[in-house]
Amino acid sequence: MPLNNFDIKGLTNAEVLSSRKKFGENTLNFKEESGVLEAIKSLAKEPMIVLLLVASAIYFASGETGNAVFLLAAIVIVSVISLYQDAKSRNALEKLNDFSQPNCNVIRNGEIIAIKTEDVVVGDSLMVEEGTSITADGIIVHSNDFSVNESILTGESFAVFKDKTKEDNFIYNGTTVATGLAIVKVTHIGNQTKLGKIGESLESIQEEKTPLEIQINTFVKKLVLFGALVFVIVWGINYFYSYNLLDSLLKALTLAMSILPEEIPMAFTAFMALGAWRLMQMGVVVKQMKTVETLGSATVICTDKTGTITENKMSLAHVFSLKSQRIVKQSDVNSNEKHLLEIAMWASEPIPFDPMEIALHQAYSDLKIQDERPNFKMIHEYPLDGKPPMMTHIFKNEAGRRIIASKGAPEAIMQVSNLSTEEIQQIDEAVKTITSEGYRVLGVGEADFTTTNFPETQQEFQFEFLGIVAFYDPPKANIESVLNHFYEAGILVKIVTGDNAETTTAIAKQIGFKGIDQNISGADLMQLSDEELQAKVMQINIFTRMFPEAKLRIINALKANNQIVAMTGDGVNDGPALKAAHIGIAMGKKGTEIAKQAASLILLEDDLSKMVDAVAMGRRIYTNLKKAIQYIISIHIPIILTVFIPLVLGWIYPNILSPVHVIFLELIMGPTCSIIFENEPIEKNTMLQKPRPYGTSFFNWKELITSIIQGLAITAGALFIYQYSVSQGMDQAHTRTMVFIVLIVANIFLTLVNRSFYYSIFTTMRYKNNLISLIIGITLAITALLLFVPVLNSFFEFGNLTAYQIMIATGVGFIAVIWYELVKLSARIKNKVK
Repeated sequence: MPLNNFDIKGLTNAEVLSSRKKFGENTLNFKEESGVLEAIKSLAKEPMIVLLLVASAIYFASGETGNAVFLLAAIVIVSVISLYQDAKSRNALEKLNDFSQPNCNVIRNGEIIAIKTEDVVVGDSLMVEEGTSITADGIIVHSNDFSVNESILTGESFAVFKDKTKEDNFIYNGTTVATGLAIVKVTHIGNQTKLGKIGESLESIQEEKTPLEIQINTFVKKLVLFGALVFVIVWGINYFYSYNLLDSLLKALTLAMSILPEEIPMAFTAFMALGAWRLMQMGVVVKQMKTVETLGSATVICTDKTGTITENKMSLAHVFSLKSQRIVKQSDVNSNEKHLLEIAMWASEPIPFDPMEIALHQAYSDLKIQDERPNFKMIHEYPLDGKPPMMTHIFKNEAGRRIIASKGAPEAIMQVSNLSTEEIQQIDEAVKTITSEGYRVLGVGEADFTTTNFPETQQEFQFEFLGIVAFYDPPKANIESVLNHFYEAGILVKIVTGDNAETTTAIAKQIGFKGIDQNISGADLMQLSDEELQAKVMQINIFTRMFPEAKLRIINALKANNQIVAMTGDGVNDGPALKAAHIGIAMGKKGTEIAKQAASLILLEDDLSKMVDAVAMGRRIYTNLKKAIQYIISIHIPIILTVFIPLVLGWIYPNILSPVHVIFLELIMGPTCSIIFENEPIEKNTMLQKPRPYGTSFFNWKELITSIIQGLAITAGALFIYQYSVSQGMDQAHTRTMVFIVLIVANIFLTLVNRSFYYSIFTTMRYKNNLISLIIGITLAITALLLFVPVLNSFFEFGNLTAYQIMIATGVGFIAVIWYELVKLSARIKNKVK
């Protein structure tokens, strides 16, 4: 049988090149702002940059050129770090976008080939079928029961039937195929398509902020307002003492700089974008950033059976003919069973892509009879529909002979066949025998219809029930291990499938699935009230003979139970449920474009084990982001209070830190939170914990208080060394140096201690994170230069400390942080006692 039986040759390679040269590529190109320019504009609005510019201007006005130049250099460094992080995030997102672009099928040189969407050219013969997204405008040249959902253009959600004989025989880029198949000659691509012409308005639609992003932005805004208030107070106090406007303004700016947590938004953006990039490297394409934060919260995963739990490698295992009354292997078929296999093949797509249909075409070829496929053309098609579902194809040859073939759920074919009570019992017994061993079954029927006025629905035909074909789809080798990982992580697993209860239960038993004793069908589920379903959905783990409405009710019932729902799907009918789930998961290989569009992430290899990795990554990202922000809060507190307390209390050296010192500390903190913590590996107990409730506030009081206490402890250490220095008769330069060393050392050990709020520092030292030693090494090296290189020492107004004094300051910085190890030890002991 030829690969292309539509008698369409398509373009040649030379014609493709000529068309591309004339009309360009199939991409939508609108006016875009330069990413770098946008990032620079955004930087110019950053409060920290504004404060640095103001402080630098004041230094210039005061004649302190060195400090002014240093602050300008700091602006450059802060800008470079921010632009680097922005570029890194943007590149990750752009690669994700490129990676998730769909492919399409075209006929070229007489063969059907898969190409990238952007490679479609004007004149191409584009082949579109149920579940695919249309990638260019074109005119229909061949179709079977073809309908399109054009809601993206018209706003109407119902499907529109089209064929080449109708006035409206055009299809448009961005719409989706609801039913059937069509071959289309491409007339417009890229910006010349109907979608392209209205694309500028679509581009202006802005993505909504996620709940976590809103929480973080609100927190940052509050700190900025607090900083502005304190700035005014400190400016007033300084001016009251000195009556020097510029000097008092400079000292107030110092405090304002110490309060601004500009690292937090940068850390959030970097963590989410790089997290999505890491997931893509693992074979999981995240389409929406909010999915990254939701992954760690998943409490239920609803999974399909075929192709997700099983291999989706269907082999024809048995045949049951109602006339022969026996269940046999393919190699033992008689004439009745051969006819059954022939009709089963005709009920399949002419160019099969479903594994069962591929197996039926292969079985037909193995019958060693004359191949009639080239002689027949499909003249009408009824797509898969009904509850339970079935599908029907009508073929005709030049002699006028017709074949009306149907296949689907055995009970669906039985409902449209004239069967005796005895025959129904025989079919039921055969189905029970076959499915109890885990085989998937299809009923096959044949009809006779002489007129051309085909009924509106396939169920109106009177079929003859021929028998059953049974397929074996073995479970995936790793699926039992995958299920155990989900169970260990506190995640419920539910099978939601269109297959029957017996086959599903048999497969579930083979893989150690929990909850095989109860199941419910889609029809029975729809009879339940919302309240009844809400209770049942938590008790039952196997849902069979499901259809779109039933799947959607399951998702909504689970959500009503405050579950965070992930759902896998691949077909057109999975679209509504995938969209409704918190985490819609489409299959990258066997998934339709509609499923991929509705989903929030795509498993490229159709491997559910990647969801275990994705959940782990989601938990890791959330935990590490929390660590980073807790670190930022903890380390800002001592900087703020070390500037504020000596001034307010009128200590001997009221302005111990200047803008130069504060900005240096800020430059150290930025890379720590956004580079070190982002690179932290997952903690070993993370996947043994229950999912966090989705509605949980990112900043809960217990964690916030922990960070505040850590910050106050470091403050106590810094102020203790301040008073110690004064008591030893040290001048301001020596006191400043001692305080600065305490803050630097505390910063280093806070990084190490806060790598885990449960495991000890000795455990976390074994975690693989090469950036720890790099960033700490750079921090120590620069600090040493400031202390021992005379020019730098003088510029920062530091004193020359003795080795003993450095040891004292280092010891205080260490003690100010390391005490938290006792808290962690207490938690581990308490946990063991439980």
